[in-house]
Amino acid sequence: MIQAGLTYVPVDVADQFHDFIVRRDEQVLDAVKAKTRNYSTLSLLKLLYQLRGPPLTYTDLYTKSSIRQKRSFMNYLSLCVEYKFVKKESVDIYVFYSLTEKGRIMLNLFMEK
Repeated sequence: MIQAGLTYVPVDVADQFHDFIVRRDEQVLDAVKAKTRNYSTLSLLKLLYQLRGPPLTYTDLYTKSSIRQKRSFMNYLSLCVEYKFVKKESVDIYVFYSLTEKGRIMLNLFMEK
């Protein structure tokens, strides 16, 4: 049985993936505190969802994903890079992350049309 977890979810992600939300609590800035089901899948989707647009730096991606624990964020990001959902590219002193075609397919499997 998958256990529900309490986490912060960006408002646009909570709206898009409402099937993962068991209960919404208060909104803090641009995120909703929510009790969720299938926490790991939702965390992966939170990360991929932020990369739909232009490439983001590590800091921007961390902030926008609302994965509060840096260690968890690093683990999910490493998983995405390893499975080629996300591409990592160095430009000067910056590292940019972007969604690959494989990552877009993964994200689209869960998005509502």
